[in-house]
Amino acid sequence: MIGPPVAPASMLAEIARRAGTPVYVYNAARIAERYAAFTAAFTGYPHRVHYALKANSTLAVVRLVRALGGGVDANSGGEIDVALRAGFAPRDIVFTGVGKTPDELARAVELDIHTINAESLGEIERIDRLAGARGQCARVALRVNPDVAAGAHPHISTGRLTHKFGVPIAAAAGICRRAMTLSGVRLAGLHVHIGSQLASSAPIRDALVPVVALAADLLAAGCPLQHVDVGGGLGISYDGSDEPSVTEYARTVIDAVRPTGLQVIAEPGRWIVGPAGALVASVVDVKEREGGGRFVVLDAGMSELLRPALYGAFHRLEPLEPRPGPQIACDVVGPICETSDVVGAERLMPVPEVGDFIAIHDTGAYGAVMASNYNRHPLPAEVLIERDGWRFIRRRQTVDDMVALEN
Repeated sequence: MIGPPVAPASMLAEIARRAGTPVYVYNAARIAERYAAFTAAFTGYPHRVHYALKANSTLAVVRLVRALGGGVDANSGGEIDVALRAGFAPRDIVFTGVGKTPDELARAVELDIHTINAESLGEIERIDRLAGARGQCARVALRVNPDVAAGAHPHISTGRLTHKFGVPIAAAAGICRRAMTLSGVRLAGLHVHIGSQLASSAPIRDALVPVVALAADLLAAGCPLQHVDVGGGLGISYDGSDEPSVTEYARTVIDAVRPTGLQVIAEPGRWIVGPAGALVASVVDVKEREGGGRFVVLDAGMSELLRPALYGAFHRLEPLEPRPGPQIACDVVGPICETSDVVGAERLMPVPEVGDFIAIHDTGAYGAVMASNYNRHPLPAEVLIERDGWRFIRRRQTVDDMVALEN
């Protein structure tokens, strides 16, 4: 079920009036509560929580995760540098990513980060050469593709053999045996991530069966494995349906991995920050729609929140100062010159007026981090609600900012 809103409607409206729109609003207490609930679900079994920076890498949010005791999962050299700037030690960082550049790998080896999640034998061999040239031994985990469907949108599923991620489970044992012969790497773990927005624990259970079997074989062969990295992907409720149980998810993971005795690394992102954020926009136009209803045009669209256009994603919409009158079917759309720029179709609400505020809920993950300057839209401001009020954690971008790197 959907949890409480990021903030009362009156507070969101006041923030919008003072900060301008569009504006992302995050609730620090909500992030802390969800982080605590996630790690508590694994109580009693050795584990590390590495927050997935790809969900939301705004520096203040990352610093908050560090203060809560988490590590991070980085998907690029840029995310590694953000983690370092937020105060994380290299040993707090796991480096994932299907296309790591030579410079990124060299940087990860130099820093001696906790683990590099390798995507192929070729990548392991490149890490071996880089580490060997420095007289180091880098910790790696092989990403295994178990050919398990996540059950989510095809664009956020990553665990089938037709997907670009990891190595087929059938090839994994041979690659691991090769890695064990290399002096510049230590095979410290196995990694599996089958996709995002998992609605149940069944897919991760099915994915872990062959991975745990492989881990057991490697341990028996003397491989110095230390952990199984189960990735992230636990879903949230966007539409009021039941949210998957984090307790059940953790129990499923622990029950699968326990026979090996290996530590669990988990990489939650959306589950921690998704419900802790809202994007507040202003209505800039209202017009009749052919066949009835209205078009409600916002000053935020796919340049601020890409998920609806990219995935057909659903987000709850809340008029912050609802008007009296009957509920009318409204297509709530953005200002971008693309037909796909629809925030929510056929939403029932009293017809708003120009200047009204509408909150787009559950946008703490994959919201600001995926924003762009398309149509030369400045990136929105971001604010964080804390115990003593709220503050800007990212100012609104200006056109001068956008063109500063151009000749």
